[in-house]
Amino acid sequence: MQEVSESTVLGNFNNVEFNYGTIKSRFFRGDGKFMVRTDGPDSKLTDYEIKYTFGWTPLQQYLVEFPGGRLQALPIAWDTRSRNDGGQRWFHLYPDEKIGHDDPLHWTGLYQNWNLQCAACHSTNLKKGYDPTTRNYKTTFNEINIACEACHGTGSRHVEWARKAKPPYSAEDGKGLQVVLQSRWSEAWKRESGDAETTRRDRPAADRLMNVCAACHSRRSTIAEGGRAGAPLEDTHRLAMLTAPNYYADGQIREEVYVWGSFRQSVMYQRGVTCMDCHEPHALKLRAEDNSLCTRCHNASVFDTEQHHFHRAGTKGAECVECHMPARTYVVVDPRRDHSMRVPPDLSSSPGSPNACTQCHADRKADWAAAAMDKWYGDAWRRRPHYGTTFNAVGTQGAKVLPSLLAIADDPVMPSPPSVKIVVAVM
Repeated sequence: MQEVSESTVLGNFNNVEFNYGTIKSRFFRGDGKFMVRTDGPDSKLTDYEIKYTFGWTPLQQYLVEFPGGRLQALPIAWDTRSRNDGGQRWFHLYPDEKIGHDDPLHWTGLYQNWNLQCAACHSTNLKKGYDPTTRNYKTTFNEINIACEACHGTGSRHVEWARKAKPPYSAEDGKGLQVVLQSRWSEAWKRESGDAETTRRDRPAADRLMNVCAACHSRRSTIAEGGRAGAPLEDTHRLAMLTAPNYYADGQIREEVYVWGSFRQSVMYQRGVTCMDCHEPHALKLRAEDNSLCTRCHNASVFDTEQHHFHRAGTKGAECVECHMPARTYVVVDPRRDHSMRVPPDLSSSPGSPNACTQCHADRKADWAAAAMDKWYGDAWRRRPHYGTTFNAVGTQGAKVLPSLLAIADDPVMPSPPSVKIVVAVM
């Protein structure tokens, strides 16, 4: 999020028109300001000044200031990708829907309100400042974007440490930070022998590491503001369950769920993998690129071979993430990977969930993918236990499924935290 300026606005405001149904919007400049003429809350075309930019890649949205302290997000966004990738254009976030001024999803309404829907995860120490009597906002933040204190807690303790500390500095003293985020990603994972298929973490990472990430990378609603960085999210938020319509019956992502619920289902999470084992939070990059990220822990001689993935090296099908973390596209241009890291083709023949194989081989059916798995690996994969089968049966068999649900909750092999939450929700 940034204030509007020549350097922060990426969209084309050179008197460009964009048509959405019968609405003809126009992006232009006026008196040195970035402006848009589009339909307002009364459906009439009105000129609005752009107050803030929101996002950088692969899209940028624009915020308009309304009475009552509200900032509203325009539904027409700028595709910041290169022209060769289909970008450098205006597009509508709901291209296949007809959203009029009286629709709850209209850009001037509640669901496109920055203060309520977006701000808490995009600014530091945000206070909504909502007054229910006047229905106005006096929203404040310490930093317009996510800054150090959003993850590390109050900075004054670190400043005090810096005043007193003298070299050599100890990695164990935490530098006075309220929340110390040490994942030990480079040394924590050990291979028990040279030919072992995978590595093991030498000791569990602190829960606060994942709590910091989950605070924004989860589907949830706020119960109370001002939660301490690194504290359990359940202390201040109501987490969304792993249920429809947000997820398919086998747990794959469907709606925009922001990773956490998916990752909690994974064997990786169960084995102690943290977000920071794979992601560098300051540079916003992966620790390594391509399959080399996965083969830091998974033996390349076993898994990064045609004998495992049955695709020619260097092709898309040979990439670990294409099979184990298939992507789903949100807001038209933003693909995000499912972090439940499951074994394809999963259960798509039964509950109608997506299939990693047929996402690439779009001209094939799920049964074809299952037959290929039989040929490559034998049919033992069909008999592996999977909670998706049970959860899918809840919708048709009701209480009859209860013994199977309880068995999942008691199964130490299953990634138990999400399973338990779903059992409670279903019961």
